[in-house]
Amino acid sequence: MDQLIAPEGLANVVVAATEIGDVRGDEGFYHYREHSAVDLARTRTFEEVWHLFVHGGLPDSAQLDEFRSVTARLGDLPDELGGLLRTVALLGDERDTLAGLRTVLSAAGPATHVAPLWDSAPETIRRESLRVAALTPTILAALHRIRMGEEPIAPDPDLSVAANWLHQVTGHLPDPVHVRAVEQYLIATVDHGFNASTFTARVIASTGADIYAAVCGAIGAFSGPLHGGAPDRALESLDEIRRHGDATVWAREQVAAHRRIMGFGHAVYRTVDPRSELLRSIAIELGGPTVDQAVDVERQVVEVLREAHPDQPRYANVEFYAGVVMDACGIPRSMFTPTFAVSRVVGWCANIAEQAQSRKIIRPRARYVGPAPH
Repeated sequence: MDQLIAPEGLANVVVAATEIGDVRGDEGFYHYREHSAVDLARTRTFEEVWHLFVHGGLPDSAQLDEFRSVTARLGDLPDELGGLLRTVALLGDERDTLAGLRTVLSAAGPATHVAPLWDSAPETIRRESLRVAALTPTILAALHRIRMGEEPIAPDPDLSVAANWLHQVTGHLPDPVHVRAVEQYLIATVDHGFNASTFTARVIASTGADIYAAVCGAIGAFSGPLHGGAPDRALESLDEIRRHGDATVWAREQVAAHRRIMGFGHAVYRTVDPRSELLRSIAIELGGPTVDQAVDVERQVVEVLREAHPDQPRYANVEFYAGVVMDACGIPRSMFTPTFAVSRVVGWCANIAEQAQSRKIIRPRARYVGPAPH
């Protein structure tokens, strides 16, 4: 009997049901539960959206105060991990920050006596998901500062997630305009369907492993340049174009050489990426020469891609303006992808908690196409 084989990359294959959110690629729309993700980014705080992912609804003022009180206490790194953090930081360089996060989070599981998901009640999983998401920015910022020869900065319980992140990375209290810009970026990138890292997290969760194992697996997938590793590469393209002098000619050269133009095209969207539209508007509000260049380059590159692929237009994706916004807010390029991880870990944890409700392991098949066995 012939076996059906899924399309390459499992494109458009539905592998699970979810209540977390959805991406409508043909419409250029995505949502978190019943809320437009872009509307949430425009009108809500990161903590409110985090609450939505953990508890299933937006909080009222009392619930928000309680949520902030709980999460503010979870970002402090356990004392047992201080030495490991410094060792890991000094082993690599700024390109290895996500790898360092994987290592420290792997150790955080035993340090906090986490139990496997298989043996944990939903409330326990919810509590551990909060701890993982709160620890992630602390670890990332500490790795960065130690590598820069600076002392790590503990999270300030009086600051928001976005303000704390900028403070812990840069070492100074941030401009409120920058805080809000980064917060909107974080909200817009919490979750985005069954992307590679989210799917990886759910596969590991389906085995019953602990939440740290699932998040570390997600980080490994996320670190790839075709996934979370793209924002700094998109900004590098702007550098190349600036040196080249002509965006249209540069883009045509890339197309002719069959090189991918980072920051353009998307695996799901067949129209404009709504996250890119949001971040473009944020970038324009921030202003500056890099923003002006980015807007001009976007227009020229999209036109070249339309000429090259008239039946498959490709637009700027979230990574293109993500780097522009983070650069304008003072975040170094080496911390672009780690900033992305600060938000996406909330989405990973929500997916892990949802997957843990099932007692069925994810176990697809492959079609063997090698030489016949003897």
